[in-house]
Amino acid sequence: QVQLVESGGGLVQPGGSLRLSCAASGGATNIYTIAWFRQSPGKQREWVATIFNTGTTSYVDSVKGRFTISRDHVKGSVYLQMNSLKLEDTAVYYCNRPLGGGVSWNWGQGTQVTVSS
Repeated sequence: QVQLVESGGGLVQPGGSLRLSCAASGGATNIYTIAWFRQSPGKQREWVATIFNTGTTSYVDSVKGRFTISRDHVKGSVYLQMNSLKLEDTAVYYCNRPLGGGVSWNWGQGTQVTVSS
């Protein structure tokens, strides 16, 4: 089973930036399509962005133009650069491999992003 580790979260003011990192055991982030998800208190986990094996990216409408997903094959990590953060971006962020409407691996602990003035 692939182990996922998310990091880079924190407390930031509205309009600020953060960069999240996702690492997976066995270099899995270099092999598979990887997505970022987030879950706010009292809400279902939602999809945020995907980077496909081809390098193509896709985003939920609410983050388009503000978030950028990328992959570093050397470091074996997938990143989520988040700019112009809004209060509604507050959530725990997770990465995983999307598959068939679900995900392939057990969820990691996630990384908390709090946007607050």
